[in-house]
Amino acid sequence: MFKSKGFPARAAPLLLGLGAAAIAAGAGQAGSESEPVRCEIRAETSGGMTTLEGVVRADKAVSGSYRFRVKSSGASGSSNIDQGGAFTAAPASPETLGSVMLGSRGARYDASLTVTVNGKKIECSDRVGGAI
Repeated sequence: MFKSKGFPARAAPLLLGLGAAAIAAGAGQAGSESEPVRCEIRAETSGGMTTLEGVVRADKAVSGSYRFRVKSSGASGSSNIDQGGAFTAAPASPETLGSVMLGSRGARYDASLTVTVNGKKIECSDRVGGAI
C-alpha cells in the first residue's frame, strides 16, 4: 500500500485562493514607476455600486488614444461596455480616461485599458467582484 506524505488535499483550495488573489492584486497596473506613461484600473465599491475607472499617468505632457472596455457577468445577465477616443495628459497628474458605474451585487467585471502614445501600446486589466 502506498501512502503519500504530500500536502493534504484540503489545503488545495486555500493555496488556489491565495494564488488567484496574488494574480489579481498585480493585474491592475501596467508600466513600472520608471516608465514615462503608465495605466491603471481603479475600482471602488460603495452603496451597492461599483465604479471602474481607466487612468493614465505620464511624466511629461502626452497625447494619444485609448480604449476602455468592461465586460460584466452575473445573475442578471451580461454586458459589454466599450469607450475610447483621443486624450491628453499633463505630467504628474492622473488623467481619468473612461469611467463606468455598475451594480455590484454578485457581478464580476473584467476591465481593460489600452493606451496608445507615439505608436506604443500600454495595456492594463483587472477583475473585480465575483469569484476569481
